[in-house]
Amino acid sequence: MITLLTVQNTQTVSRVEIMPVNLVAQQLQAVVEDIPPAFAKTGALGSVEIVEMVARQPLKLVVDPVMISKHGSPLMSEEAQHAVRAKLLPASYLITPNLHEAAALTGREHATAFWYAHAIADLGARRVLIKGGHGEGPATDVYFENGEAQEFTTERLETTNTHGTGCTFSAAITAELAKGTEITTAIDRAKRYIFEAIRTNPRLGRGVGPLNHFAAF
Repeated sequence: MITLLTVQNTQTVSRVEIMPVNLVAQQLQAVVEDIPPAFAKTGALGSVEIVEMVARQPLKLVVDPVMISKHGSPLMSEEAQHAVRAKLLPASYLITPNLHEAAALTGREHATAFWYAHAIADLGARRVLIKGGHGEGPATDVYFENGEAQEFTTERLETTNTHGTGCTFSAAITAELAKGTEITTAIDRAKRYIFEAIRTNPRLGRGVGPLNHFAAF
């Protein structure tokens, strides 16, 4: 479903328009009443009203709390961020913030992925995956559930062509979960896929280019 529209290319985002909540709700209802999804992934929700509407849905939600574009443009108000913490975190099956989003959700900068995972779980999330793509060194993600943490690591690829990396990673996890894959296996498969999608990127544009979404792993 389309929650917001952006005017952007690989170099900049020049405009963001958030859709009316009733239009988003109608899109969702049209899908659910015809082809009920096993899992659903959220992305940039934009407004408090859309966040709260999505949180009320009886769906298994993989919440990717997209707050800032790859170019640094805000995609969610502070009020909507608060609604994510208060309403969407407890309703999620899995939440997949990157390090910047984890900092925004917890109000603490420069903490470790393990600290963020614990803190977000304390806010009500049952399962947390902290994506480490914005960190340094190997690309390490931390999965946290029931007080236990597990790492998923690949080498870091030096490229500017990473537009949509976090969203694609979360979507790949959601697709695996929808197939019935156990969650840590789903994360591992998605991790290997996203590595290949970055490694084989088509090198488009003069800025932050897209991935190869047809990558095999």
